[in-house]
Amino acid sequence: MTLRIGNASGFYGDRFDAVREMLTGGELDVLTGDYLAELTMLILGRDQLKDPSAGYARTFLRQMEEGLGLAHERGVRIVTNAGGLNPAGLADALRALAAKLGLPTRIAHVEGDRLPARDGALAVNAYLGGAGIAACLTAGADVVVTGRVTDAALVTGPAQWHFGWGPEAYDELAGAVVAGHVLECGTQATGGNYAFFRGHDVRRPGFPVAELHADGSAVITKHPGTGGLVDTGTVTAQLLYETAGARYAGPDVTARLDTVRLVQEGPDRVRIEGVRGEAPPPTLKAGLSRLGGFRNEVVFVLTGLDIDAKADLLREQVHDALVKNPPAEVRWELARTDRPDAPTEETASALLRLVVRDRDPEKVGRTVTGAAVELALASYPGFHVTAPPGKGAPYGVFETAYVPAAEVPHTAVLPDGTRQELPVPPKTLGLAPVPAPELPPPFPEGPTRRVPLGRIAGARSGDKGGDANVGVWVRTEEEWRWLAHTLTVGRFGELLPESAELTVTRHLLPNLRAVNFTIAGILGEGVASQARFDPQAKALGEWLRSRHVDVPEALLPGAPAATLPSDAPEELP
Repeated sequence: MTLRIGNASGFYGDRFDAVREMLTGGELDVLTGDYLAELTMLILGRDQLKDPSAGYARTFLRQMEEGLGLAHERGVRIVTNAGGLNPAGLADALRALAAKLGLPTRIAHVEGDRLPARDGALAVNAYLGGAGIAACLTAGADVVVTGRVTDAALVTGPAQWHFGWGPEAYDELAGAVVAGHVLECGTQATGGNYAFFRGHDVRRPGFPVAELHADGSAVITKHPGTGGLVDTGTVTAQLLYETAGARYAGPDVTARLDTVRLVQEGPDRVRIEGVRGEAPPPTLKAGLSRLGGFRNEVVFVLTGLDIDAKADLLREQVHDALVKNPPAEVRWELARTDRPDAPTEETASALLRLVVRDRDPEKVGRTVTGAAVELALASYPGFHVTAPPGKGAPYGVFETAYVPAAEVPHTAVLPDGTRQELPVPPKTLGLAPVPAPELPPPFPEGPTRRVPLGRIAGARSGDKGGDANVGVWVRTEEEWRWLAHTLTVGRFGELLPESAELTVTRHLLPNLRAVNFTIAGILGEGVASQARFDPQAKALGEWLRSRHVDVPEALLPGAPAATLPSDAPEELP
């Protein structure tokens, strides 16, 4: 019997009316909502410092003002991690809302993920699996609220409940993990943030749906009539997002991404099959969110001629102004957005960005403000800034740790208030690298053309703490023969020089015709620290696709026109 699970949120701040769209747009058994990310946990932690009753995603509570009634009418269960740091608080707020609306909604929650804070952390949370969610649904819950569970647990939990899988149904659980990973970021599976977006109407993508089967296979689709698309490319892109090697570990199971097979079953229908699973590792990942210090930023506008000389002058002047009380970290970035003989002032201007950090708010506040403002009439010609410098603001740091699973409580608080403790998995398996798969035969030598890599390759990138990943895939076996031999770690470093001095690891996934790169430390202390221009590495993949490489001409005629970048210097034959 098929279990239809839809997702209505990929992050805290996603499309507000998606809950209504999903509940009214087609058949569902379960509706999930993913509201948590590394940055979100820090935001919720700061909220709770001001108000101990806070700590959950208030947006979800507002969505349920209409959503509870719609779900009740249609018999749809709701499972969400919107509880954040306070799942019990959100569950209580939902009970009050249901009573106000006159609905008999049964609400349960899962707790135990929050660990004792240490090292000045705002919050420390372990990533739990789906067993607590399954227990709540088995007890008759209509709504299940969790704190920090893995994103895929929002799918594995309902699947365990519906199909009755035991903890050692590794292949079935692994299939649900893969389906959950595809769903977790919402419209990224239906055409959002998609490399090959041209040629498709992705102005308002619909949210994804997974049709799960008892053997762990699934079909990814979307409600009829919604925008975007679901094809093997959109699903591949999301499978590569924020992953690394062949083993994708979680508290329920370790899914083998190198066994995933994708089949285009029909329009907007992609079957996921063949997924194998292994026992989960004996440890759970835990995220530690803490305040790292204070940060300030000033963006100076340099216009017209002598951009480099103007930048040099300003750097020297600011350095002299800060020398008596310098911040711990001072970083400059010059973005050459200017062009010669520009038709507008804005297109004649470059941006020089100053970022400072320190544990002392005074060193990033008044000290920097004074240094910038006092130069207004005494620096380069045309001096101005994009916004007046402020007093600075605190920034956060996200760190990852691992704790023994047996030491983390996993508690389902059932609709009647009964507390059910969930056991740890009976078997575990330590993680180890998977032997490198055999490379395909090299693509035959022949004439090449220097074109952007994105002419034939898609990419999707993202963050995990201070690390980033860039997954690159192609769509034909011939392209895969070329990509697997061409895009080595060394070549990757040449194309993305920011990674050249860092540890880069390449993982091959032949079934997906993909290579997945992890770049250690490129994001500093994580997204909240805003260590670089693109703090979540969202566009690293697009930067890579824009870099020029020598591609065999024999591969280029087969590339659809939709893969051509809008600024392509030449047309394909």
